[in-house]
Amino acid sequence: MYAAYFGLKENPFSLSPEPRYLFMSEQHRDALNCLIYGIKEKKGFVLISGGIGTGKTTICRSLLASLDDSVETALIFNTTISDLDLLETILGEYGVTIENQPKTRKNYVDALNDFLLRNFTAGKTAVLLIDEAQNLSHGVLEQIRMLSNLETETEKLLQIILIGQPELNNTLILPALRQLNERITVRYDLKPLSPLEVSDYIQHRLTVAQGPGSLKFTKGAFNLIYTFTEGIPRRINALCDRALLIAFTKNVSKIDRKIVKLAVHDIGINYFQQTISRGKKIWSRLTT
Repeated sequence: MYAAYFGLKENPFSLSPEPRYLFMSEQHRDALNCLIYGIKEKKGFVLISGGIGTGKTTICRSLLASLDDSVETALIFNTTISDLDLLETILGEYGVTIENQPKTRKNYVDALNDFLLRNFTAGKTAVLLIDEAQNLSHGVLEQIRMLSNLETETEKLLQIILIGQPELNNTLILPALRQLNERITVRYDLKPLSPLEVSDYIQHRLTVAQGPGSLKFTKGAFNLIYTFTEGIPRRINALCDRALLIAFTKNVSKIDRKIVKLAVHDIGINYFQQTISRGKKIWSRLTT
């Protein structure tokens, strides 16, 4: 609605995880490098964790977009499934079908092993990415561990990437999952953006949208956006999108503290649940 008004080609603050909008902060670059390293060095398991909205899925999509034809990928994003559903979904992602055979765990694993061996012989790497992995049951996590046993004498046939919220780490340290936890040797925990990175993040998204055109954010607006969002990219997108809409309706091109506060109240104060205790007092004062 407001893109043309501000001289933008598209909405720069969509909540969709679009790879070309990935802001390469130092930690986002490190997280992506961990994924690439784990795949190239065939480490077997890689774990990327981070809070809601910190950019994990966008990094995942960016990784997929960067891989060439030498890598066969399977992406799982529905993680409220059984172990058999998991195996069936993996085979479907790799284009493997089982015909005239019972749909048993053994037949699924045998079919997957056959595919992985053919893939290895062709000089390719197989990668399994599981997003929202914190929702996986203990039984499915154990099945994933068993899949890591598919290997040759020298290397793993399947590289498994787990992407999930911090509670995934708490699940993995349970005694029942100790074997799986000890196999994950490449890990990265994604944190929110710093105050400086928030302004760089906003400018980056405006640039990708071929802006900023006539649009301008004041320093005070950047500071207030950080205070309310705590540097979480998804919250930043939601707040900036609403701020631009309000500026459009008011026929102004400057996003200042007043516009940001209007946007916060428009979305609803409860959306911006504060998790950093030291910021609660000032945040409470700003919302009144």
